[in-house]
Amino acid sequence: MSTFSELVQSRRSAMNFVEGVKIPQNELEEMFSLARLAPSAFNLQHAHYKVISDDTVKEEIRKGAYGQYKIHTASAVIVVLGDKNAYQQAPEIYSGLKMLGAMSEEDYDRTIQSINDSYTGKDAFQRDEAIRNASLSAMQFMLIAKDKGWDTCPMIGFDPEAVNATLGLSDNFVPVMLITIGKDNKHKIRPRGYRKPVNEFVEFI
Repeated sequence: MSTFSELVQSRRSAMNFVEGVKIPQNELEEMFSLARLAPSAFNLQHAHYKVISDDTVKEEIRKGAYGQYKIHTASAVIVVLGDKNAYQQAPEIYSGLKMLGAMSEEDYDRTIQSINDSYTGKDAFQRDEAIRNASLSAMQFMLIAKDKGWDTCPMIGFDPEAVNATLGLSDNFVPVMLITIGKDNKHKIRPRGYRKPVNEFVEFI
């Protein structure tokens, strides 16, 4: 286990993985069990993941990602999706709190109404929220993966329609990013790129 500061400093976007390394499903499940604790608006948990380790499907995803080699060498490629219809699960998500007595009937009704008012009929907002909240979850997953000894790389260089076609995704899912995961090829790591000093991107008011 690393301290959090060490973890943040050691996490790098892996450009090339050691080929042939398998990642056990139980390890992935453990990482996702922690990633599910990431924050989301109204606790709607917009993130949805497709973990692809099958070589044939992985190569199809690679075609949709303009042939990027890191997908070929990665142990798996993870498609991060945001659910535009996440708000429709609010009754199910909040019913447990109501049953436990942690939320009154009035608070429950008020919360569900507030969620419906925020999302219903607002396509652009639903999409923005799907992307925002899935991105929060994805960043948490990548830090968890690093803590467990796995390297990752977030990718936006892909054709969403090609990914949709390969996986047969329903219309409510927005492809947010791909994450390749595996063991970084240490012999091919580049120096870390320039990072702005704090005073160039933070204003204290």
